[in-house]
Amino acid sequence: MNPMELVEVLKGHKTYIQTHNFPDPDAIASAFGLQHFLEQHGVAAEICYDGKVEKLSTKKMFDVFGIEVFSAEEIGDMTEKDYIVMVDSQKYNANLTDFIGNEVACIDHHPTYTECSYAYKDVRQVGSCSTIIAEYYQKTDTPIDAKAASALAYGIKMDTADFLRGVTDLDVEMFAYLFKRADVELIQDMYRNVMEFTDLKAYGAAIDNIHVYDGVGFAAIPFDCPDALIAIISDFILSLDVVAVSVVYAIRPDGIKFSVRSERKEIDAGTLVRNALKGCGNGGGHKAMAGGYIPLESMHLLGEDAKYQIEKLFMEQMKQ
Repeated sequence: MNPMELVEVLKGHKTYIQTHNFPDPDAIASAFGLQHFLEQHGVAAEICYDGKVEKLSTKKMFDVFGIEVFSAEEIGDMTEKDYIVMVDSQKYNANLTDFIGNEVACIDHHPTYTECSYAYKDVRQVGSCSTIIAEYYQKTDTPIDAKAASALAYGIKMDTADFLRGVTDLDVEMFAYLFKRADVELIQDMYRNVMEFTDLKAYGAAIDNIHVYDGVGFAAIPFDCPDALIAIISDFILSLDVVAVSVVYAIRPDGIKFSVRSERKEIDAGTLVRNALKGCGNGGGHKAMAGGYIPLESMHLLGEDAKYQIEKLFMEQMKQ
């Protein structure tokens, strides 16, 4: 795609850049980088989201990089005529609220599960959405300031787990491009003090409840836990030498939230969670990382022993 086509689509319209609900560092970095790119070409845009920012590292980005983001409650003046560019997500995804504005553009690195037409669409299988935004600057020779470059570089590092997960040649190329233009001290600052004390409780619960079967590690967190933390713990479980696929889930008042990771080439994490939860929930994502959800009203389908049934659903799916 030619990113200048996006500029032409948005010119003359009030524009919002919407991340998925509960945005992570890659989503925020992508939105921030795109905001600066559009500004360089005469298009003003505001970053918005629904849900809440749960991850401490994401909250820290606002201060370190000077990012202004508006929650759903703060954009009450949005109208049907306003344009929305979705980043790190796609229309009809379960993790994206349908705002009143017109979703005219989509920039994402996740697989497409529900087809949708846009005036501008750039969906590619790369390790990070920040990589796609970084390439916009490179392809168009658009100047990028140090904060935007630093945020995008951090987004790439976080979503590829420091180039160990789902990384492509373009991710590496764009990180090198950004690194030359970034403020390295800002990136280093993001790695300091990014875990909250209360996170330890969730780690402890996951460790106490871990079960490993044939290289698959299951860990249940028996209380409400933020999406971002569940994902971090899933990465942590995957780091065990006896685990090649991790399935971590938190039992919440409104349902069960899953985070799945896979190091096996033959196991697609997105396909695994989507098929395992079919009939009682939903899910999807990348080959290496994915998420899922069983709503409260469907939890009864798991029977009296929910943990046993969850493990059975995933193990049976992996045998197919």
